[in-house]
Amino acid sequence: MRKLSWTFVLPAVVTAIMFVAGCGDGGNDQQAAVSGDSAAPAARKVTLKVASAFPTSLALIGEGAVTFAGKVQRVSGGNLEIRIFEPGALVPALEAIQAVSKGSVDAAWTTAGFFAGTDMAFNFFTAVPFGPDAPEYMAWMYHGGGLELADEMFGAHNVKYIPCAFQPPEASGWFRQEIKSLDDLKGMKMRFFGLGARVMDKLGVATQLLAPGDIFQSLQLGTIDATEFSMPVMDESFGFYQVAKYYYFPGWHQPASILGLFINLDLWNGLSDQHQAILEVTCGDMIRDILARGEFMQSPAMTRMRDKHGVKIMYWPPEFLAAYKKAWQEVIAEESKNNPNFRKIYASYSKFREGFKLWGDNGYLKR
Repeated sequence: MRKLSWTFVLPAVVTAIMFVAGCGDGGNDQQAAVSGDSAAPAARKVTLKVASAFPTSLALIGEGAVTFAGKVQRVSGGNLEIRIFEPGALVPALEAIQAVSKGSVDAAWTTAGFFAGTDMAFNFFTAVPFGPDAPEYMAWMYHGGGLELADEMFGAHNVKYIPCAFQPPEASGWFRQEIKSLDDLKGMKMRFFGLGARVMDKLGVATQLLAPGDIFQSLQLGTIDATEFSMPVMDESFGFYQVAKYYYFPGWHQPASILGLFINLDLWNGLSDQHQAILEVTCGDMIRDILARGEFMQSPAMTRMRDKHGVKIMYWPPEFLAAYKKAWQEVIAEESKNNPNFRKIYASYSKFREGFKLWGDNGYLKR
């Protein structure tokens, strides 16, 4: 038998090794990982530019974006990098999901309600007035059909939605003076979010949605008379107490809230299965982290604002809560009549809650 010459064999072996290792792709690992199919090797580094709707200095959810990026870095061993950009650095805070849909940015750290200008039904994937607390909300989203509906709606806009935080209840708002009657609300200019804004509109409030970073100045300058934003530790970060001293509870409009990572769907489909799993699992860990820290941080923040800054902690009287709830029922009827997506999602949501009620009413101690 004739022996093979190593002069001819070695170059072929080296070429094959270089091809398998990806050395012949010009070194563009990120492009290969993102533009390939879901079997693309996760070993190739991917960097995602993420537009945040919240300043990274903001307690809990702003800082949470930085925490999320760090967790992804650690879990991926550095092969998946999340670069967080401050509001306005890439796109305006309230337009981040629209930019993701168009492919102008890779991803957004924001909330579905900021996309509600496209369809009011998107609010269901952030918060619902007089709705569930975080555990029940998670049950509907993950096991009651909520997430499938979200995938359907966001998918139609070329967006992949991954819930990354379930937050405790919010406060109801900051006012310059005590609200003694429903008439005190009429004609008031107030920053308000989501479906709760529709409720306040019905009570004569002139609502508008402002990006988080624009609220304090508007309140200080008198462009708005009052505002709601979030829970105490985040409201404290913005210093609303410097202008308005009456701080109302409970947050009937957001008994629990969801924040998410929104990724361009074409980009998502090009990620490896491992990179997709890293994002999903890390978001799951962020849900645990933000919910636990959110509950832990509220009472100290309320105490500081009350004792150091003279904030008056107020609780809405029963007649106010009854009026808000009545107005919410009117919003449901109107939106269900005029918006097929709203009607479809509300049907799923309300059916789940009705089935949950036997457990919810009996399984927990009444405070």
